[in-house]
Amino acid sequence: MVKEIRIHFEGHPALKEGFRQFFGEVVSLARERRWHVQFIAGHGRGNTIRDYCDACESHRLSWNVLLIDSEGPDDGKLFQKLGLPAAKKDSVFWMVQLMESWFLADIQALKQHYGANVMKARLRGNPKIEEIPKADVIKRLRAAVRTPKRSYDKVEDTPQLLRLLNPAIVRTACPNCERIFRIMTKRIHSR
Repeated sequence: MVKEIRIHFEGHPALKEGFRQFFGEVVSLARERRWHVQFIAGHGRGNTIRDYCDACESHRLSWNVLLIDSEGPDDGKLFQKLGLPAAKKDSVFWMVQLMESWFLADIQALKQHYGANVMKARLRGNPKIEEIPKADVIKRLRAAVRTPKRSYDKVEDTPQLLRLLNPAIVRTACPNCERIFRIMTKRIHSR
């Protein structure tokens, strides 16, 4: 039996190391149990879903995981909207409403990355991070780190910010993130 987790994530390959670090607890546990963990960038949403579905056929002995932005609130029907078989439910994980929401959960990571340029007052708002609409998340990030020379830039800042996030803080603020860790840890322990 192959012990491999193939995590297909929505985003650029530059995010691989950030995800590996953010999910360090899961990666370490997998290594202890002699599992191989691979992070696979799918770029856009459609490509990521297609790559995941293809991998479910071509890598049947692996645990193929899909990690994508929900693009909206968790209305309890996110999985059904994908049209995947119910058996895949514990292999599909959501960054609600998008991965950048996790940055709002960990202001320390923003301060560590941007230094004194972070304006915490502009990050305030709904403490239920996963309820903040996608557009508002990006607006808050851009407003909070705006300096005369730059503001939040997805391509430039996201890989570094992802590496700096404290998973415990994000898991506490984001129930869907907690679900990722809980299910992955349980599955690795059970094998």
